[in-house]
Parts: sequence; structure tokens; C-alpha cells
Amino acid sequence: MEWTVELIVVPVTDVDRAKDFYVDRCGFTLDHDTPVGGQGRAVQITPPGSRCSLAFGSGFPPLPGQPEMTPGSLHGLQLCVPDIRAARSGLAARGVEVTPLHHLGPEGWAEGYRDEPWSSFFAFTDPDGNGWYVQEAPAPLAER
Repeated sequence: MEWTVELIVVPVTDVDRAKDFYVDRCGFTLDHDTPVGGQGRAVQITPPGSRCSLAFGSGFPPLPGQPEMTPGSLHGLQLCVPDIRAARSGLAARGVEVTPLHHLGPEGWAEGYRDEPWSSFFAFTDPDGNGWYVQEAPAPLAER
């Protein structure tokens, strides 16, 4: 049986602000923006080329027995791109605050780009403080 990660819930305080950030500033695709439960709303977006989408919304509780997620509490999720310098400059040009490039080597983290697959990273946060890492992959997902 396959177990695939296809959707990650991102806890946010303001659905419109989050939608604007992820769609307009990060360039993610809006899959749907749907009313739910009379006064609620579910938004689903997908990073370009990803097989996993993100969702956020308002007006509906978590599944029974599951804790409420606090906006800004999601950290460590990782996006992969084949050209980290282009991805970083593209986000910065659209007003996203990004960290400098860092690479992971034998001595740990060091600032700057490293021309070795899987070793270069930068980070950014959404307006609620949810944190993302971006890592350079050796090729687009479809080619790996």
C-alpha cells in the first residue's frame, strides 16, 4: 500500500492574507477557494511542480481527537528547487523576506552557495511565522 503526502495544513490567522502571500508573492497555484459549513472557508494551493498541496482556512475545527494548530507553529517544511539562486531571487523580487543562501558541509552550516546537489538552502516565513526551508535539488522532480 502506498502512503503519499498529498496535503499539508498550514495554520494561519487571516485566510486572505495567507492566500495573497502564497499565490501572489510565492507564485503557488490556487487550486480552490471554497466555502464550507456555512461560514467557513477552505483554500488549497500547490507549489509549482509539486505533488503535495497546502491547505488553510477558517470556520472548521480539527478532526475529533486532534489538537488545534496554532498559526505560526509550522516549521521545518522543505521545498526543493533545481535552481536555488533563481528561486531565492524570484521570491525576493516579489517582496518575500528570504535568508541568505547557506550550505551544509563537513563543518556544519556556512553562508553562501555550494555547487553540490542537496547542500544549498535558504529560508522564509509566511505572515504568521510558519517557516519554510528551500533546498536545491539536482534536477526537477520529474527527472529524479
